[in-house]
Parts: sequence; structure tokens; C-alpha cells
Amino acid sequence: MAALRCYAVLAPPDTGDTWLGLSPDPLPSTEVAEWVVLPECGAVVQFSGTARDHSTDRVGVDLLQYEAYEDQVEPRLLAIAAEMRGRWDDLGRIAMLHRVGPVAVGEPAVVVAVSSPHRGAAFEAARFAIDTLKATVPIWKRERWQGGESWGLEAQHIVDVDRHHEVDEKTDLDRQPAAVEGAR
Repeated sequence: MAALRCYAVLAPPDTGDTWLGLSPDPLPSTEVAEWVVLPECGAVVQFSGTARDHSTDRVGVDLLQYEAYEDQVEPRLLAIAAEMRGRWDDLGRIAMLHRVGPVAVGEPAVVVAVSSPHRGAAFEAARFAIDTLKATVPIWKRERWQGGESWGLEAQHIVDVDRHHEVDEKTDLDRQPAAVEGAR
């Protein structure tokens, strides 16, 4: 089981294949990419979500401020990792790290990385990890821009990890091209 390293310098775990973190410090993207590599895994997929300079109807965003309900972050990240290992049983290592506090434009706010023997599972698992993290882990962002500051307009309602599985399947159906509408 992974230990959540909240409000500490982020470092990979001494044991285990799951690295979870919540920190006000810059995320160690390069170290994450190196840590997930294993000899038996031929694929590594890493996603870094960086703060951008705009949002819906907001230009000139210069800072994001993240807050978290810390008591629920670790259990939900652990549940996501367990769900990933259940869906893709040959995953190597999993890393999910998120910032709290101020994040400047261009800095990573979240890093997800996955290793697997094959690229298909690595891509699918990494996509699942970031989508499920965004939907189930209670972390919120406040945006600051030239005209003021406010909570992000694109926030989602937080759902349980097992509930997101149901929502995820429905969303996958909604993503199908219009040409297959009748095939549903």
C-alpha cells in the first residue's frame, strides 16, 4: 500500500509499485517518468496537467490555487489505483501526484504515469487515472485572472470511485462517432 506524502517533499516510495502524493511543492515530473520504468514494461505513459493562461470566458489567467479535502484524497487515490490494477492486471507502476496551493501558468498541477508491458494498457490506464482522479478526488481550483478571481467554472461534481465507473461507461458511449448512433 502506498503512503500519501501530503505537505512533504515528494519522493518515490521505498517499496511498492504505487506512488501517490499531494504537495504544495513543484511536482517531480522527470523523477516520476524515471520511477515508473521497469525492465518488464515496454510502455510508459505520463500525463502532466499544466496551468494554462485562460479558461472559459476568462483570459489572462496567471495563477491557480488548489485546495483539497485531505482526509479523502489518499483513500480515493488508493481506490483508483486498485481499480486500475483490477482492469489492467499486468500494470507495472502507477504514479498519481497533485499540487495544492498556488500553481503558476505552465507549471504541472497534476502528474499521472503508468507502466505496462504493452502500450494499449498503458494509454488506457493513464487516461482512466486522470479522468477518474478529476471526477472523484476532492481537489478544487481557484483561478486568478486580470479581472478578478473565482472558483474554476469547469469543475465537476465529486463522485465515488465506484460510481465513476458507471459514469465512465456512459460517457464512453457518448463519445462514439455520430455514424454509430443507431448501433447503441
